[in-house]
Amino acid sequence: MFNRIALLRHDRGLSRKDLAEAVDVNPQTIGYLERGDYKPSLELALKIASVFGVQVELVFSLQPFPSITDALRRAGEQP
Repeated sequence: MFNRIALLRHDRGLSRKDLAEAVDVNPQTIGYLERGDYKPSLELALKIASVFGVQVELVFSLQPFPSITDALRRAGEQP
């Protein structure tokens, strides 16, 4: 399972501890999730997405997310 937790967390200025407190887990759990060492329950995935105010599919995916560089390059190619 792939995720964008670290990217979203950094974008919002949240520490692992901040996010962990918001979703009621240990900060180590956030680290495990970010590294892909742990797969969240549906409840935890929904809580994390809710903290960021996005749909769960924007945080978690079964397929790798495209790199930011590739996404920006494609956006620049559009008329």
